[in-house]
Amino acid sequence: MSIQPVILAGGTGSRLWPLSRELYPKQVISLAGDLSLLQTTLQRVSELPDILPPIIVVGEEHRFLTKTQVEELNLFPAYHILLEPLGRNTAPAICGAAFFARKESEQDPVLLVLPADHLISKKQEFNQAVERAVELAGDGHLATFGIVPDHPETGYGYIARGEGDKVASFVEKPDLETAKRYLAEGSYLWNSGMFAFSVNSLLEEMEKYSPKIVQAMGKSVEQGRFDGVFFRFEHELMQESPSDSIDYALMEKTDRAVVVQADIGWSDIGSWLALWEVSKKDERGNVASGDVLLEDVDNSLIRSEDTLVAAVGLKDTIVIETADAVLVAPMDRSQDVKKIVSRLKKEKRDEFHIHKTVYGPWGSYTTLEMHGRFQIKRITVNPGAKLSLQMHHHRHEHWVVVAGTAKVVNGEESILLHEDESTYISAGTQHRLENPGVIPLELIEVQIGSYLGEDDIVRYDDVYGRNT
Repeated sequence: MSIQPVILAGGTGSRLWPLSRELYPKQVISLAGDLSLLQTTLQRVSELPDILPPIIVVGEEHRFLTKTQVEELNLFPAYHILLEPLGRNTAPAICGAAFFARKESEQDPVLLVLPADHLISKKQEFNQAVERAVELAGDGHLATFGIVPDHPETGYGYIARGEGDKVASFVEKPDLETAKRYLAEGSYLWNSGMFAFSVNSLLEEMEKYSPKIVQAMGKSVEQGRFDGVFFRFEHELMQESPSDSIDYALMEKTDRAVVVQADIGWSDIGSWLALWEVSKKDERGNVASGDVLLEDVDNSLIRSEDTLVAAVGLKDTIVIETADAVLVAPMDRSQDVKKIVSRLKKEKRDEFHIHKTVYGPWGSYTTLEMHGRFQIKRITVNPGAKLSLQMHHHRHEHWVVVAGTAKVVNGEESILLHEDESTYISAGTQHRLENPGVIPLELIEVQIGSYLGEDDIVRYDDVYGRNT
């Protein structure tokens, strides 16, 4: 049977703050190696036989980052990115992907549902597990992948195996003593959140156990719209769908659930401790990356993104540095990082939402200085890319080109600026920035005004289809 990969690339990875943030989540970050977790997942499925163009389900705000990362791989002649206008958990996302797959193909393919943020080190064993899951799905079963545990883990749900391939039950995250008992009994597997089922089998069972999700997502796909490689679920119809996980909505209720035992070197990289566990360590058990100096440090994870980090006399400690935040925590408190993220969100601090560097479909900008009435940014525009034709009500802008060539629309004027040349754009003036060259355009932007928020922007024309 044909395999339809469905990659779930939503979520923010709050326990990996300050690196993972709402607008730059963990699945698009390179945490282990040169590729991001999303790219690693796509590379993994590209090696499977008889696959259809992959379907990637993401939130609207991550669409351009996702598109860029897929195209950097150059693995697929075709692919689809399904855009969720709002988060509704995994059941509506998977159900929507199933309706979309049915819309695109007359076949009844097997949906291979994979989260975008997992690491799997044993490729051959993974391929074998997928082959078995596809076989079971072809017989009408709903297959989930159960990971063979190697330690008593309290951060995962468990699957109790029944006779043959049957699932006896799904179990919530246990306390430590219960997790130890599960490990000793040998009949419990970690719940990986990976699945395989045919489109028809999934929708039949969803109709039986979660009909409201099926009705809402079916209509949302029917009235959705294409935008190049993007497909947008219809917003108001998706909003009618209950928010539920695929486990609660279906897998815990159906009598067609089976489990494939998988010893595949799996980790969901759900915390800094999980990343330390799967990473290559030095002779003292440390995992260090970036500009890091260690003196008498053991069993620690030290990561520098922006500046020198020097550590002395630490043991079992996490230190993560970014341009605007530093996390320091004992290794065994790595799950509690999400408490910091909750506080940042409650206090509406930018450190929850964005980094100093923000990526767009055209390139990126980095905030270098920010004060009450002025801020300074470094802007990078990719070759051939251009920003929207836009206007600001409250701020004036000075642009100085430091590398490359800029084509600038400034009111009625259109000019070319080269290195060490500049222009001034007053508030209320329509303007546009474009890179007509073959190397990245870099410029320094100085903004001055009474209000400098990113929402002070009126777009008149945008090649990327953005309204705000």
